[in-house]
Amino acid sequence: MANTIPDIPLNDGNTIPQLGFGVFQIAPKDTAEAVGRALEVGYRHIDTAEMYGNEAEVGEAIRTSGLDRGEVFVTSKLNNGFHRPDDARKAFESTLSALKMDYIDLFLIHWPLPTRYDGDFVSTWQALKEFQGDGRARSIGVSNFQVAHLERLAAEADVVPAVNQIELHPYFANEEVRAYDRQLNIVTEAWSPVAQGKVLDDPTVVDVAEQVGRTPAQVVLRWHVQRGDIVFPKSVTPKRIEENFHLFDFALDDAAMEQISGLDRGEAGRQGPNPDEFDYIPG
Repeated sequence: MANTIPDIPLNDGNTIPQLGFGVFQIAPKDTAEAVGRALEVGYRHIDTAEMYGNEAEVGEAIRTSGLDRGEVFVTSKLNNGFHRPDDARKAFESTLSALKMDYIDLFLIHWPLPTRYDGDFVSTWQALKEFQGDGRARSIGVSNFQVAHLERLAAEADVVPAVNQIELHPYFANEEVRAYDRQLNIVTEAWSPVAQGKVLDDPTVVDVAEQVGRTPAQVVLRWHVQRGDIVFPKSVTPKRIEENFHLFDFALDDAAMEQISGLDRGEAGRQGPNPDEFDYIPG
């Protein structure tokens, strides 16, 4: 089995690499080096966000990599403080400016914030449609949207998100949202794919890893891949950046997949905020 990263088709006719490199909680001063290393290893999909504060360094790493802009799939996300359409337009321009790019491959609403902005994320979504319409965002999507939020977009907007990036890992398989994403032909992306490291010491994961001769992280990331979701592990450690890239030269059998899926704790397994309640706006 070759270590070729598959491209997943999106509902807008574009494609996205199934494996990416995430930069959440990587300090700006460390971001360019980490992303540069990831690109050297072979990653061609970088996931950042306005609220991460490291878009400029992501852009710098891509420019100095020697790769053509078109070879790297870049995602960013709208800051929670800028949901009003005019604010979203300015924030999007700031993203392009920070990255020093004239387009972005994928731009997401980072959180639905249903208790803010009079619960109106639909007008925010309409602003993202403008960015896609003028070609500055090749694809647009959402992050942390629950079924009710997606239902509302489906009812009130005529463009379906290309992706929904949600918390997803063996302790929180988020199956209701994944199923609804599939129903609407929305690709699911997994953030916190190893539950911030918490699943890596799980005896079941350790046992499967020993059976297949891989690291616990590789096994969990492979579980995501075989479920058909997009995953972007994050690390600043060169060895781990490389290890996490090697997910496509082995496979888990059905028994191993079921063992890992059996770790799901439902809502009790959620590590991050609940999107129905989360209302954080950076100061």
